[in-house]
Amino acid sequence: MTAILDQLRTAPRNVLSRLPLPGVTGDDDDVRRPLPVSGMLAAVWTLGVGLAVLTTFTLVGWIASPRGAFSSGLPGVFRTAAQLWLVAHHAGFSISGGVIGLLPLGLTLLPAFLLYRAGIWMARDADLRLRMPARLPKNSPKDEANARRRAQLVLVGQAGISLAAPYALLAGVIALITDNEVTRPFLGETLLSHLLLAFVAGALATARAIGPWRAMLRLLPERLRAVLLSSAAALGIMLMAGTVLVTAALVTNFSQVRALSEILAPGFVGGLLLLLIQVLYLPNAIVWGMAYTAGPGFAVGAGTLVAPTGVQLGVVPSLPILGALPEAGPTPAWVMVVVALPFAAGAVAGVLSVRIAPSPTYEGAPLWGFACGLVTGAVAGALSALSGGSLGGARLTVVGPAAWEVMLSVTLEVGVAAGISAGLANWWLIFRGQNTAVARAAEKVGTATAPVRKAGVKIAKAAGSVAGKVGLAEPDELGKLPGHWLDATECDTQEIPVIRDDWQDEHASAAAESPSKPADREPPRPPRRDIVDESDDKGGHVIYLDPYAWDRD
Repeated sequence: MTAILDQLRTAPRNVLSRLPLPGVTGDDDDVRRPLPVSGMLAAVWTLGVGLAVLTTFTLVGWIASPRGAFSSGLPGVFRTAAQLWLVAHHAGFSISGGVIGLLPLGLTLLPAFLLYRAGIWMARDADLRLRMPARLPKNSPKDEANARRRAQLVLVGQAGISLAAPYALLAGVIALITDNEVTRPFLGETLLSHLLLAFVAGALATARAIGPWRAMLRLLPERLRAVLLSSAAALGIMLMAGTVLVTAALVTNFSQVRALSEILAPGFVGGLLLLLIQVLYLPNAIVWGMAYTAGPGFAVGAGTLVAPTGVQLGVVPSLPILGALPEAGPTPAWVMVVVALPFAAGAVAGVLSVRIAPSPTYEGAPLWGFACGLVTGAVAGALSALSGGSLGGARLTVVGPAAWEVMLSVTLEVGVAAGISAGLANWWLIFRGQNTAVARAAEKVGTATAPVRKAGVKIAKAAGSVAGKVGLAEPDELGKLPGHWLDATECDTQEIPVIRDDWQDEHASAAAESPSKPADREPPRPPRRDIVDESDDKGGHVIYLDPYAWDRD
């Protein structure tokens, strides 16, 4: 596939190099496509490959299915594959009995991966690594670095839009083509979902093509980078906890899952497709497990609830993976331990945010820790909304967790824990004084408040003098406050040694006792009249005059 893309990239340039155009050379490195053109080609490639993969699986299902499953034959197969492609972007559709909104999140990985690879090809084809600002400010290295960072962020945004705009337009055309009396895709959801997914994938791919991930993260401001990374850590811990819960439930209730699979009796090929569908719905189950640990839980139909406080179920769909649901009734007391997992995730997020960007004040770190909870709660609520939906009408209109309940619970649990842990970690860094960032921030704060401290000292002196005149002030010796020990001089901390009269120099006495050998001395030279004797014999209180000063005037 990469070889085909390289041939498509080099073929137009070879043709263009043969044309006698002014200002265009035949060198392959000098001829680059405009960014929108590369984005359009990448969008077409992603759409073609994705439809080819889904058409293959749909064709296998059509061959293995009984007669009449696809009444329109091969055109129905292609229409179903196109609708699955729209479903992969989480674009819902309506049927005669209601709305289908419970879509597999695992299927979204296919277009996301293809868009990411297409975005990398687009960045290399347009050579975005060379499109840096031609004019940078010459004030300071910091200003130059900020200008370069802004230019790179703008370039990443332009690349994401160049891929997302044509991709969303092509998806709208597919939605219009696949519209029929049985299934009607929502055009608004189709355009929005394709636009967002392509923009995120294209922006990330372009950032990766420009430089490594660590360098790209440094493009963000330090405080924003700390909030995003700590929120990602908290969300990752909660998703890992959801994964552990789902795995434990499947292992514990595996006999019931196998019994439901035997009741369906799908056959060999049908069993493989059924297993594939359940694997695609596994990310939805992981998000439901995260909602379970947060407290609100999730529903499997109207009037049902699966939460740590209790389980209330009715008639559920006959999907084998749903056999892992717990039995209806009150839950054991030890199950409530899972509610502590979001608090643990928040504690980790708070410490991580302080390690990345410490605060110079005690009250600033808890606020940024709670900001991590806000971001984590917003993302958790969005995932809960994407993982749930409706499966037609009647009782299955409500399936999955309530997005606003999960968002509120995660925000409070993670935010409070992150605020407390961030405040304690920041206090420890300030108390120990081992972090250079805290020291630099404290120096800035101290420099900014220096005029206020000086004004306070003057006011205190003035108040003391007025009080002394009135007679309300205490004596100076009693009112004098002790200063810092570093402000004291050596004479204030140590006694001045006194030289006694009977003290003798040991070295001088030893030299007097030992006979000295007579040394050969040079005869004395006559004194020079043109040099003034500047030897200090009066304790440093001699003023010397330069006799040659008149000659230099």
